[in-house]
Amino acid sequence: MSTNRVSARSWGTIDLNTCPNIRVTPPGPQSRQWHQRCAHYFKGLSSQVKLFPVAFERGEGCMLVDVDGNRYIDFSSGIYVTTLGHCHPKISEAVARHARQLMNAHDFTTPVKTMLMEKLAAVMPGDFGGFQLYDSGTAAVEAGLRVLRAATGHNEMLSCFHDFHGKTYGAVSLAQIRSPVYGRVRMPGAHMVPRPDAYRPLWTKSDGTIDTDRYIEFYDQYLEKGTVGDVAGFVLEPIQGWGGSVMPPDDFFPKLRQYCDQRHILLMADEVLTGWGRTGKWLCMEHWNVVPDVVSIGKGFGNGFPVTCVAVREPYKESFEKISASSSYGGNPMACAAALASTEVIEEENLLERALHLGQIAQKRMERMKAEHRIVGDVRSKGCLMGIELVKDRAAKTPFDKAGELVYQKAFRKGLAWIPAGHILRMSPPIVMDDDALLKGMDLIDEAIGETEKELGYSW
Repeated sequence: MSTNRVSARSWGTIDLNTCPNIRVTPPGPQSRQWHQRCAHYFKGLSSQVKLFPVAFERGEGCMLVDVDGNRYIDFSSGIYVTTLGHCHPKISEAVARHARQLMNAHDFTTPVKTMLMEKLAAVMPGDFGGFQLYDSGTAAVEAGLRVLRAATGHNEMLSCFHDFHGKTYGAVSLAQIRSPVYGRVRMPGAHMVPRPDAYRPLWTKSDGTIDTDRYIEFYDQYLEKGTVGDVAGFVLEPIQGWGGSVMPPDDFFPKLRQYCDQRHILLMADEVLTGWGRTGKWLCMEHWNVVPDVVSIGKGFGNGFPVTCVAVREPYKESFEKISASSSYGGNPMACAAALASTEVIEEENLLERALHLGQIAQKRMERMKAEHRIVGDVRSKGCLMGIELVKDRAAKTPFDKAGELVYQKAFRKGLAWIPAGHILRMSPPIVMDDDALLKGMDLIDEAIGETEKELGYSW
C-alpha cells in the first residue's frame, strides 16, 4: 500500500488479495434460490435488487459476502446507511448491551438518551437546542413539517424538483408524485420549484455558467403568484440523492438562506442522506456555512440501526411541544446507544477529515474516467457521496439509462456492491474505507464503463 496518506482505521481496510473475490458468477445459485423464496412473499423491491438479485449473508467493515461466498467491496453502505462500515465493534457492542438491559421505555428519560442529547448539542453547528428521535427518515421529515407549521403558524411548503424526502403522504407530496396509492394528489399547500443543477441549468449567465440569482428571482415570483401567501418552510436536500448525487453551486444555499430570512420563511434541510459524516461534515450544509432552522438526520446516524432525528434551532425548539412529537420506537435505548456510539467513532477516528480525503481521491479518479470515456458526461463528489452521469451525447446531454443499467450490473459481477439511478451511477462507500479499496472500486467502474461503451458501440 502507498504511504503519505491520511490513515484509515483497520476497520476500513480491505485485503485486496481476497476481496473482491468472485467464486461463482453472481447472482449465484444460492443467491437465486434464496431470492426466489423471499420474493414470493416480499414485494416492492428496489431497482438495486431487481437489476441484481444477490442475497447477502454477512458484512465486515467495507466488505460484503453473499450466500455463494462471493466477496464484494461495498460502495453502497446499505444505501448511505452503514457510513462506518458493517458491524463496527463499538456500535454493535453498544446496541447489544442495551438490548440486554432495556429495549424500550417510550419517551421516558434514560441515561443513554440524555448523553446523546448532550452530544448532539455539542457537535452540531449553530444554536440547535431541541431534538426528537424517530425510527425512519420519512417519520423525521413528517415531524419536521409539523414543526415548521407550529413554529410559524403557516401551512404551505416549498420544495424542489427531483428531491426525495420519503414515502409517507406528506414527504411524498414534497417530491415528484406518480403513484396511484396517493391518488395523484399532493397534500394541500405543497408547491415545487426548480433548484440549480450546474450540469443541467435552466438559467445561465452570458458566459454559460449557471445563474443562481435567476432561481431566487423565480422563487419570489412563485411565492407571489403560485401560493396563497401562507408559506411555513422551504424544504430541500443539500445534495440530491435519489436525483443522482446532484451538487448545488456553492453560492446557492447562502443566497437561499438570505431569501428565506427576508421572507420570514423557515429553512429545513433534509439531511437524512447527507448528514452525519457522509460528506465530511456533521451536516452537509456546513460546507456552505449555512445553518438551517430545522434539519432531519437519518441513515448513517445509527450506522444501520433504525434511528433518525429532527433537530431544531433554539428559537423554535418549543414547537415540539405543540405537535405530539413522541413516537413508539423513537429514542429507545438501543437506538440512542447506536447513534451515540456512531458519533463517538466519527470523533475518535477523525472520520470527517477521512471522508473529505476520500472524496478528493474519488474526484480525481472520476475526472480521469470522464476524459477517457465518451459516455461520461459529468462527475461529482462531496466527501463520500459521489455520482457519475452517463449520456448518449455530451453536447445534448441525453440521459443514457441503458448504459447505466449495464455498468451497474457489470461492476457488480466484478465484485462491487453499489447503487443505480437510471443514467446516473451513485456511490456512497463507508467513510472508514482505505485509499486502495476506494481506488480498486473505481477501477471496477472504469472497466465496466469501457465494456459497456464497446457493447453499445460508443467507444471513442
